[in-house]
Amino acid sequence: MKKELADLLDLLDLEQIEVNMFRGVSPAEGWQRVYGGQVIGQALVAASRTVEDEARIAHSLHGYFLRPGDTTIPILYSVDRIRDGRSFTTRRVIAVQRGEPIFSMSVSFQVIEDGLHHQIDMPEHIKPPEECASQEELREAYIDKIPEEYRESFERPRPIEMRFMEPNNDFEPDPMPPYQHVWIKASDTMPGDVRLNQCFLAYASDMTLLDTCYRPHGIGWTDEDFQVASLDHSMWFHQPFRTDEWLLYQQDSPFSGGARGFNRGSFYTQDGKLVASATQEGLIRLHRKTS
Repeated sequence: MKKELADLLDLLDLEQIEVNMFRGVSPAEGWQRVYGGQVIGQALVAASRTVEDEARIAHSLHGYFLRPGDTTIPILYSVDRIRDGRSFTTRRVIAVQRGEPIFSMSVSFQVIEDGLHHQIDMPEHIKPPEECASQEELREAYIDKIPEEYRESFERPRPIEMRFMEPNNDFEPDPMPPYQHVWIKASDTMPGDVRLNQCFLAYASDMTLLDTCYRPHGIGWTDEDFQVASLDHSMWFHQPFRTDEWLLYQQDSPFSGGARGFNRGSFYTQDGKLVASATQEGLIRLHRKTS
């Protein structure tokens, strides 16, 4: 397994320090705040570790970001076993640093069962991943526009491969419609465990979703007058999937206003199976310069 993917799986492999208590760490990558997807993924790992019946897998999660996370200290995850029913299991997770909650999440698990089925089809006219721009190609195209302080991070091998159908330069963005289609997959073979693949996708789901709501405004997250942060994040897992196979992340933003942007995402396999959905609202506050 590639080192970068092994490191990410180690990041998701929390240390249990007491009954219903787990400890996670952050990678030393120079970022000032903990990446939101890391907290979502680790919180889902913590909740899953308290569900002994392996036939039960997560079907939904709803989380709120309360405070910025500090990358230099561990995160403690406390799990409340709300309910163990015959079909559904409910957990509440609180992530804590320095005695204060930075994130809260509710997760519901269900025994896999058959039922009525329908889905919205995958969009038409989607380019396959091999015809979309890779991160390496975009880095090469935009390298002169990437500030020096960000170059090391952008040149580091990534545990998640991404291909962009409608790429934009984060450092000199053009106004674009409020939607994007991104192919994603793990950079190497993943274990077959359904829960681990869910936690991996939860981690990845935060990587591009919030960007969608400020694409129409031609502004990037590195702009010093722009404040951007995730406020909440929800996911629904419809059916099992593998994250070492390409998944199309279809994303759109129906609305932004009041310094907030709302975003939606759908995950499809290459053969068009809808396997998960996500929503997120984020803070997108523009600080006007005063003379």
